[in-house]
Amino acid sequence: MATVLSVNVSKGGIPKLPIDSCVVSFDGLDGDGRDHDKHISRDRAISLIDREILDQLEAEGYDVSPGAVGENLTVENLNVQELEPGDLLTFSGGVVIELVEGRRPCFVLDPLGVDLKKDIVGRCGYLARVITEGELARGESIQIQKAN
Repeated sequence: MATVLSVNVSKGGIPKLPIDSCVVSFDGLDGDGRDHDKHISRDRAISLIDREILDQLEAEGYDVSPGAVGENLTVENLNVQELEPGDLLTFSGGVVIELVEGRRPCFVLDPLGVDLKKDIVGRCGYLARVITEGELARGESIQIQKAN
């Protein structure tokens, strides 16, 4: 079953730090800031990545605990990279998000390793918009509704 392993926020930048739960609005997670204007968009309200990808990166020598690469949600058993834009994720607490686009690495990852931007390409997670606001907590299950 796909679940939320960690909910992560920061005042801006990385790492984002785990919290138990938070309110989710159309603008993103309550208490989560973004350092760059390009990230302030309702189409980029939430970012998520698979724990399994973080495990791969750790095996490659990177120190990437949940929130380290700037994701709001660290999920497990979801296989985010196999999903597509338009797919809906419904969390057991009622929040619904729509996947918009795959995340692309940027310079903010440089402190985690000089090659991380290159090594994470194609497995950097997803950006999503909020369809249904509510509260989101660690441990919630996730249901997938395919776009087509």
